[in-house]
This record gives sequence, C-alpha cells and structure tokens, in this order.
Amino acid sequence: MERFFALIGFILILAIAFALSNNRRAIRWRTVFWGLVLQIVTAICVLKGQWIAENLSGVALPLSQLGASVCFVAITFLAIAAGKRLSEGARKPLWIVYAVAAAYFLLTFNLLAYLFENLKHVVTGLINYTAYGSKFVFGTLGDPTNTSIGFVFATQVLPTIIFIASIFAILYYVGVMQWIVRAFAKVMTRFLGASGAESTSVAASIFMGQTEAPLTIRPFLPEMTMSELMTVMTAGMAHISGGIMAAYVLVAKVDVIHLLTAVIMTAPGAIMMAKIMVPEVDQPKTGADVEVVVPKQDVNVIDAAGRGAIEGLHLSLNVAAMLIAFVALVWLVNGIFGGVHDWLAAAVPAVGKYFPASLDVLLGWIFRPIAWAMGVSWKDSLTVGNLLGTRMVLNEFVAFAKLGEPGIGSSLDHRSFVITTYALCGFANFSSIAIQIGGIGSLAPTRRGDLARLGLRAMIAGTLANFLTATIAGMLL
Repeated sequence: MERFFALIGFILILAIAFALSNNRRAIRWRTVFWGLVLQIVTAICVLKGQWIAENLSGVALPLSQLGASVCFVAITFLAIAAGKRLSEGARKPLWIVYAVAAAYFLLTFNLLAYLFENLKHVVTGLINYTAYGSKFVFGTLGDPTNTSIGFVFATQVLPTIIFIASIFAILYYVGVMQWIVRAFAKVMTRFLGASGAESTSVAASIFMGQTEAPLTIRPFLPEMTMSELMTVMTAGMAHISGGIMAAYVLVAKVDVIHLLTAVIMTAPGAIMMAKIMVPEVDQPKTGADVEVVVPKQDVNVIDAAGRGAIEGLHLSLNVAAMLIAFVALVWLVNGIFGGVHDWLAAAVPAVGKYFPASLDVLLGWIFRPIAWAMGVSWKDSLTVGNLLGTRMVLNEFVAFAKLGEPGIGSSLDHRSFVITTYALCGFANFSSIAIQIGGIGSLAPTRRGDLARLGLRAMIAGTLANFLTATIAGMLL
C-alpha cells in the first residue's frame, strides 16, 4: 500500500513542477522522459540489483564481479575508441551493441551495487584514517572508539570534513575528478539534450559544492540562457558536496550507498526539474560538449593536500558555527512556541490545544502529507515531515543531525529511514539562495539580478528533485 502512495507522490511532484512552469508549451518532453528513465534505472540497479542478478544467474558468464567489472570497463573504452573513428551513420549500430553488452554486465553481475559497495568501504576507510589525525591533535576526544567520553561532534566529525576536502583537492590536482565529471556530463548531454556547459556544472555538483561546481564553467556563465542558469542553480540546490558526505554518515548513521545513489539519481532529476519549471526558449552557446576545466591552484600534490585541508577547515568551521547558531535558534523558537502554547492552554483552552507546542510540531504538520506521499508510513510521517521542514527552513546538516539523535532515527522503520536519507540529500533551503547569489554572482556579476530572480524557483526545483528521488526509492523499497 505504501508503494502505491509513493506512486501518487511521484505523480503529484511532477504535477507541482508542471504547475510552476513559466512556459508549459516550451517543455521538452524528451528531457523529462530521459530524466525519469535515468533516475528509475539507477534506482532499480541499486535497490533491486541483487534480485535481478539472481534471476539472470542462468545466463551469467563464469566471472566474478571483479572480472565482470574489468570486462565492462574494457568494452566501454573499446566502444569509445571505435566511435571516434567511425562515421556518424556507423556509430548508431555500435552504440546499440554497446548498450546491450553494458546492460548485460551491469544487470547480470549487479555491477552498480558492487561499485557502490566498494566506494562504501573507501569512505569507511577514509573515516577510520581521519581518526589517526584527530587523535593526534585532540587525544582521546578525537577517538571515536572511546565510548567512555561519548560522541564529540567537534573532534570526531569536523576532522572528517577537513580530511575528505584534502583528498578531493588531490584528486582534482591529478585529474581524476575531471575525468569522472566529463563522463557524467557526456551522458547527460546525450540523453537529456542539455547544453555542454550546464551538463558539466550538474556533473560537477555531484562531487563539488553549490558555489564550487560553477567554477568548471566560469567562462560561460555571463552568456548562459535563463534556463541554463536555472539548471546550474537547481543542481547546486539538489546535491551535496563530496567533502561533507562522510560527515552525514557519522552524524546520522546513514548508509553511504544510499547517499551515493541519491546524488547520482538526482543529477538527471535536477536537469529535468529545471527544464520543466524554466524551459529552454533560447539558443545556448554551448550546444556541444564543453571541456571540463578546473583551474589549478597548486604546484604539486603536497600543495594540493594543504590547500584542501585549509578549505576543509573553513568548511568545518562554517558547519560548526551554523550548527551552534541554528540549533540554538530552534530551541529559542521552540521556547517561544511552548510559552504561547502554555499561555493559550491556560487562558483559552479551546484554542491552546490546537496551537503547536514547538516549531518541530508545526513543521511536522506541514510536511507530514509530503512525507506520506513519498511512501513513508503514516506513523513515521510526522517525524519525517519535521525533518523535511527542518531541511528547508534551516539546512540539511541540522536535519541529518536530528535524524541521528537517539529516539528519532532509531524510531523510524528501515524503509522510512532510507526514504528520509534520499529526501534530505541536498542543499535546497532558504539560506542557499543567498549563498548562490553571492557565490555564483561573484563569478558572473552581470547575472546577479537573474540569479536573484531564479533563486526561490531553483530552491523549489531542487527540493522537488530530492523528493522525486526519495519517492522513486519509496516505490522500489
């Protein structure tokens, strides 16, 4: 029954996006179709991959998952190399054959889930390695295995952000991340019909923050169409940065496999939502591919590691300051709500019993139907609705921190917990509007007015993209 409700939510989210479109006649349904296909296929490969592999075991070659992965990579490189040498007309049969072979290996050997499982081990390893650095600086306070002192956010979570930021800086210096971003961008350009510039920025948003990803297309920002600019902003709202992902694992005890699935699923969803709400009516100047260029700021790997650590320090301090201020503000507002509730209950009982006793209750009431429509059970919908509202009004880190609190995340069904993980996995909140206007506006000062006009719409589109990803997961779980 809950899967059926998720189907209703799926239709409702698309209907809301369509209703908010500024030009419904200009919507390109090919983009919508392929956006949904890529999201659903990714979700099926991860969430139902094991079941599919078991049913296809009869046609599987005698290979391990590692061997199948090597074969998949090999045929991919061979197809790319052959495609460059063939004429335009001869490429179509090649790509059809490649698509069949790729689908065989991906589904028969459950390769996407295998990749994510290995990435999970990588993230877990990085978190463990971070402990060595934090223990060296903070002693027992930085040791996550020391149960006698409990969980210390400042010394056990923030160092992870610093270390992961340093690792990403190294990967960008050696060119690994540029290659990955270029691959994602090509897929989105080919299937979704997005321009090279916006596809590149969306692909970068999978790994970079909402103000860092546009750096990859800085030269094109001043002349981007309104629809392209909307896509860039929506992608920033709908994704999280790679440097902060490990912190969510520590804070909320979420499975990194679901975080990875969410950010990849949301990439085509962000383009789709942006193109529904602000369809392309102009001619983009980067209709073809765009070379991914991340300006090198380092002279060697050590310099990159140091710069990444400094940037991670700034990010971790921002996170700490934000949490101190926002959590305190929530308690302040809760105190005000509680005081008014108690006063009304004593003075006008008939009214007081309906007045929310806290901001948590109010946000839970408002977002409860949305949580239920995504496939969350009704008994969990009030708690999840509160988390969704917290993410939008404050930010996702506060919401993930609340999800990790004793008695909140543990009280949810596993299915509700996973759906919530998908729904919260994005930067879409009111403060991000100001962040993008300031950050992207500094890269293209002439577009600051357009950024301001698109800000609220991009936040809504990013939120809908996250909710759609969660709803698709809800239909499959």
